[in-house]
Amino acid sequence: MKVRLLSSALTMLNATELKNGTAFLHYGKPFQVIKYSLIKMGRGGAVVKVTARNLETGSIEEISYSSNVAVDEVNTAKRQLQFLYKDATNAVFIDPKTYEQVEVLLKIVGDSLVYLKEGQLATVLFWDEKPLSVELTPKVELTVSECDPGVKGNSATNIYKPAVLENGLQAKVPLFINVGDKIRVDTRTGEYLERVR
Repeated sequence: MKVRLLSSALTMLNATELKNGTAFLHYGKPFQVIKYSLIKMGRGGAVVKVTARNLETGSIEEISYSSNVAVDEVNTAKRQLQFLYKDATNAVFIDPKTYEQVEVLLKIVGDSLVYLKEGQLATVLFWDEKPLSVELTPKVELTVSECDPGVKGNSATNIYKPAVLENGLQAKVPLFINVGDKIRVDTRTGEYLERVR
């Protein structure tokens, strides 16, 4: 069963309203502003320059508009979905409220896939009914599946050893960590944060 989100009529934005975080259409593709600047010309008007992320491909582009140009605003919606499984082309999520299944292309999920465990919640950004991105919580709990034995009494946190986590990810962990320990990992960097007690 596919999710259908109601699309609303597009609203127009003046180029000078393209502030950070605003989503807009550029040649029919959805972009989100990362950085905005307004450059005033001598006698002429002004030019709006934005650094924007293509919400479909993730690529970053520099876009310039005359300050009197209007662009279409993109109405996006975020939904909390629960990860079920992945197949050859999609990661499959379910809406815990409506039990509707949502398929998100693996290329959209990207590197986040390694952190997704069955039953884990993630925030999926939609443009109309199309999933654009998947945001994870900043921290996830993972079990250490391989590492050298822990050194008893050694609680130094500035000396690290290599470890393999349940998802296959390799991370540097403190010497006191053992196989079977649960640790918190930063999903943005893949770095060890703390041991889960």
